[in-house]
Amino acid sequence: MSYRRIMIIDESPEMRRALRVALVGRGYEVTEACTGEEALGKYIKVDPELILLDLNLPGIGGLETCRSIRAGSEAWIIILTVRSSENEEVEVLDAGADGYMVKPFSMEELLARVRAALRRASVARSSPPLPLLGDVEIDLKHRRVRRGGRFIRLKPKEFELLNYLILHTGDIISHCRLLQAVWGPNYGNELEYLRVTINQLRKKIEADPAQPKHLITEPRVGYGFVLPEEAEIKAVRS
Repeated sequence: MSYRRIMIIDESPEMRRALRVALVGRGYEVTEACTGEEALGKYIKVDPELILLDLNLPGIGGLETCRSIRAGSEAWIIILTVRSSENEEVEVLDAGADGYMVKPFSMEELLARVRAALRRASVARSSPPLPLLGDVEIDLKHRRVRRGGRFIRLKPKEFELLNYLILHTGDIISHCRLLQAVWGPNYGNELEYLRVTINQLRKKIEADPAQPKHLITEPRVGYGFVLPEEAEIKAVRS
C-alpha cells in the first residue's frame, strides 16, 4: 500500500492529535512537529507531500517556517490560523503557501482540501515541461517558469491559476469555476481577484500582454490557455 506523507506543524497537542486521528484514519502517513525549529529539522528527512502549518508558532514563527520550507521543498503547504484578514492571507501566500484555512474549521472541509491538494500535486509531478512559448518554458512538476533562460517568480495564486488553466488546455473555463477552483468555494463572485491575477500572469509569460496568445479571454464567460497549434477552443461553462 502506498501512503501519502503529510506533516503537521502546530504548537497545540490537541490540534495535532485531532488532525493525526483524522488523517491516519484515511490512510495517510503523518509526521508531527510542534515548533518551526523542529519542523525544519524533520521535513527534509520526511519529504512530505503536504504540510499543514499553523501560523502561530513559538520560536521562528509560522511565516518564516513557511518561507524556509518553500526554499527547499515542493510540498503543498496549507496554512492554519486563528486570524483572518486579507493582508495576512496575501502575506502567507507570498511566503510560499498554497492554501489558507481559518480556525475553527470542520474536519471534513480540511480533509477535502487535503485531497484536492494532493491531486493537484500528483498531476504537477507527472507533467513534463511544456514546449517553449516563445522564450518561456513552464515546468509544472517543479513549479518553475523561465523566460529567456531566467527564472520568473510567480506568486502562489498566479501559479495555481496558471496550473489549472494548463491542465484544461484548449477549454474556456468560466470565471466562477476558476475562482472556486483556485481561491475556494466562497470566492465565486470575486472577479477582481481573477482579473488582477490574469493580468499579472500575462505580464510574466506573454510576449505582448496587451495582445495575449496563450492566456486568452472569452468575453463575459471566462479564460483559457492555448498552445500555438491549438486551432479550436472548446467552451466549458459551470
